[in-house]
Amino acid sequence: MKFTRNIRLLRGSLDVAPFAAVFFILLIFLLLSALMPVPGLQMRLQPPVASDLPGTDKPSVSVAVSPDGRLYFENQIVSEAQLKSSLVNAVKNSREPLTLLIHADKTVTYDQLVHLTLLGRDAGIQNALLATLPRILDPPAQP
Repeated sequence: MKFTRNIRLLRGSLDVAPFAAVFFILLIFLLLSALMPVPGLQMRLQPPVASDLPGTDKPSVSVAVSPDGRLYFENQIVSEAQLKSSLVNAVKNSREPLTLLIHADKTVTYDQLVHLTLLGRDAGIQNALLATLPRILDPPAQP
């Protein structure tokens, strides 16, 4: 015996109002999430531009220095003594030798960079690298 189907799937009119409501709610969530503060410190560094410099694939610790000489470690402003103790703790907790990665502005003096490198060396870090931006290559000339 064959039964007749009384249910007609997707044959009725589709109501757009619920879809529009969900869309606008998602849009509101996206706009509100864009306004939420991002954790960390906002620094306006302009690092130097360079290309083909060696990097590292080993563990590293990052230190930033602003143009006015403030030191930043783990998204916090630190004094020189705090930085040195933090670097010593990082070396003690690391299984491998660490590399000191220095994020500095173009206007930071060479004296400040050497001073940071010596702080790292006193803490037990033997290698130091300067963070740079990659050089933007010119597009190849088309014939």
